[in-house]
Amino acid sequence: MTTVHEPVTALAELAVWPASATEPRPGDLAVGGVPLAEVADRFGTPVYVLDEAEVRDRCRTYRDAFPDADIVYAAKAFLCRAMAHWTDEEGLGLDVCSAGELELAVTTGFPAERIVVHGNAKSPRDLDTALRLGVGRIVIDSPSEIARLAAAVRPDGHQKVMVRVVPGINAGGHEKIRTGTDDQKFGLSIADGYAQHAIARILDQPQLELTGLHCHLGSQITSVKPYLVAVRRLVGLMARLHEQHGLVLPELDLGGGHGIAYRPGEPALDLTALARKVRAELADACTTAGLPVPRLIIEPGRAIVGPAGIAVYRVLSVKHTAEHVFVAVDGGMSDNPRPALYGVRYMPRLIGRHGTADRARLTVVGRHCEAGDVLAADADLPADVRPGDLLAVPVAGAYHLSMASGYNLVGRPPVVAVRDGSARLLVRRESLEDIRSRDVGL
Repeated sequence: MTTVHEPVTALAELAVWPASATEPRPGDLAVGGVPLAEVADRFGTPVYVLDEAEVRDRCRTYRDAFPDADIVYAAKAFLCRAMAHWTDEEGLGLDVCSAGELELAVTTGFPAERIVVHGNAKSPRDLDTALRLGVGRIVIDSPSEIARLAAAVRPDGHQKVMVRVVPGINAGGHEKIRTGTDDQKFGLSIADGYAQHAIARILDQPQLELTGLHCHLGSQITSVKPYLVAVRRLVGLMARLHEQHGLVLPELDLGGGHGIAYRPGEPALDLTALARKVRAELADACTTAGLPVPRLIIEPGRAIVGPAGIAVYRVLSVKHTAEHVFVAVDGGMSDNPRPALYGVRYMPRLIGRHGTADRARLTVVGRHCEAGDVLAADADLPADVRPGDLLAVPVAGAYHLSMASGYNLVGRPPVVAVRDGSARLLVRRESLEDIRSRDVGL
């Protein structure tokens, strides 16, 4: 255990928390006017807390930064009925990747015409559901989807589609989340001509209306430059399509992947700079190509919901070894696999009491039967953390519960929304009865 002689300041600690986060008393932390310790006592732990005002404010920030663009929330980051409702009310579209996400959104009341359907391997059910509900756009990701989709559309009907192209750009926070290169499973490459060939095939299908190009470079991108390169390459492709087919595409989707900070001091994408420079680059590239400027589509997910979420755990045990102090909590990789998958680093905070001991580097681990079930390898915490304490992890709104598993049958945590001093349950805790009811054989 390494003692830290200079504690992180309270202001620095709250830098990655929702804007509503306050410390009414030393050791207490409230979000949305609700003490997190009270949420834990009322709903149990582990529990996910979602600041509704933070989600809505981030939606508005995107709309203000891109007033002439369509902002489409990437539901894969996190989706529940309330989340769909909030983004609908804030005027955003929705990007879904399965019939399940699509059905949940539409049955909640989200307008199908503002939904974009993604996926590199869409099932027949995915496509049939999209056509039945009348989604606004389907993003074609492979040549085989073209004939399947055209055949599924009624003879007198039509479906608006986009083509996901691979611009050959290496960007993203980890190799497993870089999707703009030619050596991964998504999209159709510009370099080898597959994108152009697929577009020509789409133009031969009268039931399909090609509205634009789509790309997604990866996730956790903190530099504006990759997006500017993507604009140039996609406009270059649009110019070639105009020369070959007389085609003028009205839409250009630059995807999302906007990086956020998980710990104080980490870089994040400058949204204002992104909007300003992308608009300028797009206007210049289109002027040079002699094309009208297409309408931009931006697809943030993590950047909207990630910083609005907090995971709250209870400490179950503290184990001292020669080199480490392991603080084990009542959750772990079943509700947050990201540290094991991508090496993500978090900054847990002790809540519910004021820790007076010197701060130290502790290893916060989960309860699951994997040595890699580590939530924070170098957590800066009071050295007197003990069983029964509560730890809160900020920036936990994206890719936690949406990637949760049934490992060890512990059940997935609930989601609680906080706003204006009140808390309400959005998604209940998965119970043993839920797990048992699916097990129908003997």
